Amino acid sequence: MEPVNDTQISAFLLLGFSKEPELQPLIFGLFLSMYLITVFGNLLLILAVGSDSHLHTPMYIFLTNLSFVDICFTTTTIPKMLWNIQTQSQVITYAGCITQMYFFTLFAVLDVLLLSVMAYDRFVAICHPLHYMVIMNPRLCGLLFLVSWIISVLHSLLHTSMVLRLSFCTEVEIPHFFCELNQMIQLAYSDTFLNNMVMYFAAMLLGGGSFLGILYSYSKIISSIREISSAKGKYKAFSTCASHMSVVFLFYFTRLGAYFSSAATQSSHSIAIASVMYAVVTPVLNPFIYSLRNKDIKEALMRFSGMTALKGTIILELKKCP
Repeated sequence: MEPVNDTQISAFLLLGFSKEPELQPLIFGLFLSMYLITVFGNLLLILAVGSDSHLHTPMYIFLTNLSFVDICFTTTTIPKMLWNIQTQSQVITYAGCITQMYFFTLFAVLDVLLLSVMAYDRFVAICHPLHYMVIMNPRLCGLLFLVSWIISVLHSLLHTSMVLRLSFCTEVEIPHFFCELNQMIQLAYSDTFLNNMVMYFAAMLLGGGSFLGILYSYSKIISSIREISSAKGKYKAFSTCASHMSVVFLFYFTRLGAYFSSAATQSSHSIAIASVMYAVVTPVLNPFIYSLRNKDIKEALMRFSGMTALKGTIILELKKCP
């Protein structure tokens, strides 16, 4: 295969999980189910919070934004994979691959930053409860959203522009189900030293920095909870953080698992499966974690479901009227 400049490449091949024809319907059904659960689960969470005025607080506004990002995160990868299985094609255009890589990187970083913002919100709520509404005012919340989006967009734009400078062979097979940044860099024919340096530096700065910030916030939160005298007060304070702690644990450990899997094995099949944990499974589980472990969300979902059913009943009764 000859190395060519990126402008001459028309398409890549996404190898996916398996070439066995008999496994394709199973893979299609599994990923379609997970995608639909992700979209409808997170959308229901957004609608439930939006319909309940009691939940229009920074904590739940951040949560709805996380749900929206999770929907976008999975939408960048799964629909294309399902389309390829349905059409029995592995092709993704060069422009499509670059676009997919850009948005996947953007929403992945936005996930990290939103989890950090949510940890800060819980830190203020528990460690400085009397000043919570003063500190977490609409202006600061808006600023945190804006900064998170700007950092994510610029970070993704930097990596994408650097990948655009790379050269690839005439036939490029990506051993994955989507165009992932690290895979693209590894498959490039030209020198990728600068790309790797920037990628690992950004991962340590954004991922590592955010994780340290979350750990610091929760160390302070745990110290504050231990100082609460009543057992009921301790339980109430801890319950407001339990969902977020579960999501953070799931988010970071699935990514660490994918990283160590790729470092420990050269099997593309193992790497692709490990990537499913953070690219697909985490967004699927997030709405369940928040709805099952959060009393306010459960009540909002029940009220929203009841309100929807009531509206449906009213509409049916009106249709019966002459």
